[in-house]
Amino acid sequence: MKLGIEGRTAIVLGATSGIGSAIADALAAEGVNIVVVGRDADRTTARAAQLASATPVTADLTEPDAPATIVAAAESAYGQVDIVVLNGGGPPPGTADATTPEAAGDAFDLLVRPHVDLVQRVLPGMRERGWGRFIAVGSSGVHQPLPNLALSNLGRAALAGYLKTLANEVAGDGVTVNMVLPGRIQTERVDKLDRANAEKAGKAVEDVRAASMATIPVGRYGRPEEFGAVAAFLAGEPASYVTGQEIRVDGGLVRAR
Repeated sequence: MKLGIEGRTAIVLGATSGIGSAIADALAAEGVNIVVVGRDADRTTARAAQLASATPVTADLTEPDAPATIVAAAESAYGQVDIVVLNGGGPPPGTADATTPEAAGDAFDLLVRPHVDLVQRVLPGMRERGWGRFIAVGSSGVHQPLPNLALSNLGRAALAGYLKTLANEVAGDGVTVNMVLPGRIQTERVDKLDRANAEKAGKAVEDVRAASMATIPVGRYGRPEEFGAVAAFLAGEPASYVTGQEIRVDGGLVRAR
């Protein structure tokens, strides 16, 4: 299927590894210009060099000026921004009963504030041109809160609420807003969580991973490229009538409708 987005420009946050990298690959395969955003300059530059048309931007979303820096670099390189992939690592694991107000604020500053800032900087241009795509990488915790990930559940649910509201407001302007919810995708982040859960439970990592896979109907962790393909579809012309959705890519992990 041709997605009809050749020549478009996409900002992809967290594009140097894991899910973000897979999304960048999927969009690049469709002829999209990629603004590769990462915190490490060397990794970001190297990742951009692997794509047909890409520019690297080193930025840390926890820094207040990061969204402005990213958008300025994108517009300088390609003139306009058509697609934004909101993606980033989550806060540390922990339980709800141990969550402090300060930690909750940090989760908001990591998962909500910079993404809202970035949206607001590119949204007016999208509405004026009558075309735009926002695709946020969420978590299955948005639909079914994950144990020992209270801060992630909190922050990602808040972002989901904002994006659903935004989707309804801009649908008539040719701008779609969707969230893709990964289950257990084989990334560095999931490896880190498996190790943390193993340490907490006093078990071997292999046993924790096997137990996790046993809860997934497909019987395995997902591949990053499987997730990237879904995100790329949502950026394309065939998905123009899909907005305000939270689409799970989790191998059937979440049983809720």
